Amino acid sequence: MTEQKDSELGWGLRWPAPAKLNLMLRIVGQREDGYHLLQTVFQIIDITDGLTFNKTEDGRVRLKEAIPGVKESDDLTVRAANLLKRESGYQGGVCIEIEKNLPMGGGLGGGSSDAATVLVVLNQLWQLGVTEQRLMELGVELGADVPVFIKGTSTWAEGVGEKLTAIDLPAAWFVVVKPQCHVDTGRIFSAKELTRDSKSIKIADFNSGQNQNDCTAVVKESHIEVKQALEELSQYGQARLTGTGACVFVQFGEKVSAQDVYEELASGREAYIAQGLAVSPLHKQMSEVFSF
Repeated sequence: MTEQKDSELGWGLRWPAPAKLNLMLRIVGQREDGYHLLQTVFQIIDITDGLTFNKTEDGRVRLKEAIPGVKESDDLTVRAANLLKRESGYQGGVCIEIEKNLPMGGGLGGGSSDAATVLVVLNQLWQLGVTEQRLMELGVELGADVPVFIKGTSTWAEGVGEKLTAIDLPAAWFVVVKPQCHVDTGRIFSAKELTRDSKSIKIADFNSGQNQNDCTAVVKESHIEVKQALEELSQYGQARLTGTGACVFVQFGEKVSAQDVYEELASGREAYIAQGLAVSPLHKQMSEVFSF
């Protein structure tokens, strides 16, 4: 059997777009333009959406099937592909198929991760040669979390989310619960009662246990479902909110402990069990397929 041509590698494969958890989120200030200055820790986890890319003959970016309630032109994957076309001058098209597993509006970064997978994979499939740094700059135009998924490692983030530093995190398993509500990130960050003057900390402070999320109080006040989920999870350990939610989680050192809690919760709630990953499964697959 002849070797597959480089130009054919990667087409038609399922490419992962992993979720993330914010293990800590501090709001340490606000710029004059309204953007909040943050400190946060991103943990990549092993639950994923899946994206498949197929060639088209018409040069257009389109979805095989649009996500219900989302206009195709507004879909982050379509916007990401068109942004990459404009950046590079590429004239070809692509049909994107999305296997949507991550809950929307849950704070797991699903839309941002999907967009990052589009940028990373199409850059290779289209053989554009755009640098990772430039992909991250493009990603910021789509969403603050997109660069983290392009970087693809456990990350300490500062500024408005653009200052990224790799961080070593201990092996961990998580039980994640998605309350039956949608939290509007914009509303949380515009709330008058939101803490905006937390003291900046160092990575060592986080490692010693300073892992508060400054959005928690506001989200609990405005979404009783999140408050109830946090209270239920707190009987198993320190229950935390990821990002602005709605998802909440508890961290465990061993899979068996997480499995026991997951089995208790799964019958009555939308729940997930996930492993923390040091390297994104997207990047692992890129290395395997393209021999990086």
